[in-house]
Amino acid sequence: MSDCLFCRIAAGEVPADKVYEDERVVVFKDINPKAKVHLLVIPRIHLESLADLEPDHDKLMGYMMRLLPKLARDQGLEQGFRTIINTGKGGGQVIFHLHIHLVGGPGLPGF
Repeated sequence: MSDCLFCRIAAGEVPADKVYEDERVVVFKDINPKAKVHLLVIPRIHLESLADLEPDHDKLMGYMMRLLPKLARDQGLEQGFRTIINTGKGGGQVIFHLHIHLVGGPGLPGF
């Protein structure tokens, strides 16, 4: 998906402030952070949204979910963190490539 911003970030075509990457995911700082720590966790493969998952994506999603606490600890979020997945236009999704927001730090408002 050459027109997908997150695919281009994952491919290294667009710069991002990456904090982690491996063969399955790329993690980078949000350019418009809503908290002291605001990371985006994206799969390298293009999936438009959470609504597009198939059973063969279960392993990838499990991997991403288990990675989140490690990323949070690495960012110093020892007291906790929040994860958000916006799905579809009505759910607030702006970039149509599945991504998980990992946010935390002092002053994080209640939900």
